[in-house]
Amino acid sequence: MSFRARAVIFGCAGLRLTDAERALFARAQPWGAILFGRNIETPEQVTALTSELRDATGRDLPILIDQEGGRVQRLRPPHWRDWMPALDQCARAPAQAMHLRGQIIAGELRALGIDVNCAPLADIARPETHAILRNRCYGTTLETVVANARAMAEGLLAGGVLPVLKHIPGHGRATLDSHLALPVVETPHAELSETDFAAFAALSALPLGMTAHLVFRAIDSDCPATLSQRMIGLIRDEIGFGGLLMTDDISMQALSGPVTARAGAALAAGCDLVLHCNGDLAEMTALAEICPVLQGDAMARSDRALAMRPATQETDLAALVDAYQKFVRSV
Repeated sequence: MSFRARAVIFGCAGLRLTDAERALFARAQPWGAILFGRNIETPEQVTALTSELRDATGRDLPILIDQEGGRVQRLRPPHWRDWMPALDQCARAPAQAMHLRGQIIAGELRALGIDVNCAPLADIARPETHAILRNRCYGTTLETVVANARAMAEGLLAGGVLPVLKHIPGHGRATLDSHLALPVVETPHAELSETDFAAFAALSALPLGMTAHLVFRAIDSDCPATLSQRMIGLIRDEIGFGGLLMTDDISMQALSGPVTARAGAALAAGCDLVLHCNGDLAEMTALAEICPVLQGDAMARSDRALAMRPATQETDLAALVDAYQKFVRSV
């Protein structure tokens, strides 16, 4: 049987799929599923859940997670390793350590049936960057961020996991937490092009990307980037990002109005996929009604991205961890 994926990514509520969730995934055929801490207990449980998600859709459903390491990691001890914040590591260790970090994370994810990781970040950390993001960044200069983000992406790919570049076109100037409020950036366009936007331009060949929920006053004073046709045009044209573009979580409070209105605006602006993370069944059911199946350019971008999804690989995690620790032992 042939399936046409819908332009949405769904979460789920708990450790296993409910009957209602299973029916929704089967009917709606979302492009992918995303896991959060509420979905994680043990390796055996996570593996069972990823199998259930694929069984429900009847295909090799892409399964995403935010496993950056540091504060944002859904897999945690005692079953999985802990990671230092990325900004701390990148300040003291070469980019090769970030490559190894990506490979190790990828090996842990693939063992669970997870094949897409929402990393790397190419946001540049600044003194004013909000604490929700700052120590998740890969550096304080354009050059450092690009080197470390490229290394992380290549490490994930080497380990069999697709990377998601975020938060396009740059979240480092945000002084508010976009989970709770809408940040506004007043920086002139020319300066953004030389700094924040340039980081993403250097990484524009990556297969998947995620937008940022913030307003760039110099370009579109009315709409956050996720909902702005001007900003999505800039992402495609000035930054040159040609990959499959998903929103950041559409239920974050930086955005306003019903989730269906937000999703419709994001798709109309040019996003390819709507990311919905909270697992609310009623919201997911409503989104399934308004998010179309992928077609045209969006389908072509999806096909290209999924063609880069590496086959399952045998990974010598112990050797990778030993090499990684040699770089960061002094940290």
